[in-house]
Amino acid sequence: MRSVKSLIAAGAASLLSSAAFAADMPMIAPPPMYAPPPVIEDFGGWYLRGDIGFSNQRVSRLNNVLDAANTSSEQRLGFNTAGIFGLGVGYRVNNWFRADVTGEFRGNSQFFGTDHITFPGGVGMDTYHATKSEWVALANAYVDLGTWWCMTPFIGAGVGGARVSIANFTDQGISNNGGGALPGLAFGDNVSKWNFAWALHAGVAYKVTPNFTVELAYRYLDMGDGLTGDLKTFDGTNNIVNPTTFKGITSHDLKIGVRWNLDTPQVYAPPLIRKG
Repeated sequence: MRSVKSLIAAGAASLLSSAAFAADMPMIAPPPMYAPPPVIEDFGGWYLRGDIGFSNQRVSRLNNVLDAANTSSEQRLGFNTAGIFGLGVGYRVNNWFRADVTGEFRGNSQFFGTDHITFPGGVGMDTYHATKSEWVALANAYVDLGTWWCMTPFIGAGVGGARVSIANFTDQGISNNGGGALPGLAFGDNVSKWNFAWALHAGVAYKVTPNFTVELAYRYLDMGDGLTGDLKTFDGTNNIVNPTTFKGITSHDLKIGVRWNLDTPQVYAPPLIRKG
């Protein structure tokens, strides 16, 4: 009986000492809580872009109403390289699709060409010179094909308009109809005209930072036809209305571009708030 009372007394003493120890321990602080990220205006997927580059242009043929008298014609035509300077604004819909609107100026390109002709009773050759420039506006859509090591290949297409300007056109000709060589010189007034334009894009983009991307891109651009004013001789003589048409002006362009994303930067480490 005495041993049972001793066990009960020892247990009670142990409980009292544990309670006293717990009362002497400091209060444990609650776990930290994360503060919600600050509310910042979000610009979604909008971006700005800028491009520079150079052109490699072609024209399929020069046409003039006076060509109807020729029995054959062999033309060799070409442009010098010209600079390209463009700006634009776009929207990235998701990780694989984006679109933008661009405007660009294409600098003066020197044109030169020859035309070896035959006509009833003779042969001749025309030598052409001119300068050409354009303003181009395009609405473009792109498909991003995936990202590897921060590099994203892409393809795209665009439609819009091109204002093609032909200036300082000259046509220096010489012909021989059996009675001796007859030289001639004609001038065309400067003319600018708007055409439907379309483009195909391909390239690769490199993301330097989350908000800054650099592009290297190729573009095929079709700008329609160019036109000169009515051709006149050096003394102003003109017996027929005969402007010259530059048929099928196209360009293989190489460009370097940059894109600035206007997205809100991601908050990686929100501050901690402790209670107590």
